[in-house]
Amino acid sequence: MTTPSLQDGIDKAGSPIDLLWQPNAEPWTPEVVAPEYTGWRQEQAAWHEGVALLNLSHHMYDLWIEGPDATRLLADHGVNNFEKFAIGQAKQYVPVTRHGHIVTDGILLRQAENKYLLSGIPAAQHWVQYHAEKGGYDVGFVTDASSAFRPGGGDPKLFRYQIQGPLAAELVQRAFGAPLPETKFFHSTPVTLDGRAFYALRHGMAGQAGFEFIGPWEHAAYVHEAFLKAGEPLGLVQVGALAYTTPSVESGWIPSPVPGIYTDPDLLEYREYLPLFGIEGKRPLNGSHFSEDIEDYYVSPYELGYGRLIHFGHDFVGRDALLKAKEGPLRTKVTLLLDADDVRTVIGQGEDPGFVLSYARHRVENTSGTVGTTMQSASIDPVGTVLAQALVDSERAATGTEVTVVWGEHPGSGTDPDADLGFPRIRATVHPAPFNEHARTLYRRNR
Repeated sequence: MTTPSLQDGIDKAGSPIDLLWQPNAEPWTPEVVAPEYTGWRQEQAAWHEGVALLNLSHHMYDLWIEGPDATRLLADHGVNNFEKFAIGQAKQYVPVTRHGHIVTDGILLRQAENKYLLSGIPAAQHWVQYHAEKGGYDVGFVTDASSAFRPGGGDPKLFRYQIQGPLAAELVQRAFGAPLPETKFFHSTPVTLDGRAFYALRHGMAGQAGFEFIGPWEHAAYVHEAFLKAGEPLGLVQVGALAYTTPSVESGWIPSPVPGIYTDPDLLEYREYLPLFGIEGKRPLNGSHFSEDIEDYYVSPYELGYGRLIHFGHDFVGRDALLKAKEGPLRTKVTLLLDADDVRTVIGQGEDPGFVLSYARHRVENTSGTVGTTMQSASIDPVGTVLAQALVDSERAATGTEVTVVWGEHPGSGTDPDADLGFPRIRATVHPAPFNEHARTLYRRNR
């Protein structure tokens, strides 16, 4: 039996929206990792106040790209600057379509002169591999899907453990017996632990210092146990799947935007190449902001705050469109601080709503009407309420602007997108993105 493609799914459903719109869709959380270890509140507090251990080994999709044309392939299909890309350095890789809409982002690590590792949500990997095959680039690929989609099950090729928080450096020194070499943000350094070789990527989350340790799976259990033992005197807290999903809301990173691939006739072959049962066909849309046109959900890298990554000194797919978009009307990424009393009333029915996580597109309004949409929302216990990453009209993006979030689930096709469905409103105040001041200021300074 032929495996159905993304285009097959669109044709059967009738439209991309009819394929993807799923009211009340369950939000994604990392596979394999326990939902909570000590409780999501304590786990959030750990990376703000102490030290936390996060297991990223199972939900990352890895694609190794190696060959004489590896750099040319990635530069032709990504906005990034490849003129200054050292071996051992990582970048947030941003591919876009010819119309300048983002496909998604990923973490790209240069491992050798002609070898890269692209990790994250697999839409970027699919894009790169398709264009390599179609364009005849001299490269080869090795793939390791996430644990939920790995054919035949089994273990991942790599372990990934993050050590995060104000006490991260102290824990690492205890584990290795000495401080790690001074390493720039988003650069890596080789390390050994009792003869086991792997590497440390200087990384952080929600404004806190930290490292991501990456190495062969055969060393996973030993390294994990060593970190637990070294962290015990410091009150190390393991972070479960619920709390793990929340730092991006503080850090200003919007995960898994809708890829701009569903409507362009020139991408028909690409949609026929993609499997229906992949991220592009199965990541649901829901919320109070509904449109029959999937293009209303496309986003520009400028809107996501990636303008600083765009390097016009080389030719790449989407370059001309991004040059035009730079001057055009764009939405601005902001953080919405939701009113705590309204959150308790609307979401918690007067009680503490507990853990809230939503990737729904909820309408953002003011007295003049709709001014934007949320992209993700989550409880942030150190803040005391729910924060939402949102894209709003640029003239409504000033800090302190008051808006409301329409909290509800539009049923989809067959109901007017602008119908008054009686959804409750939650008052909110606009803040910068990233919300966390350290993430907003020092991250980039340390790159």
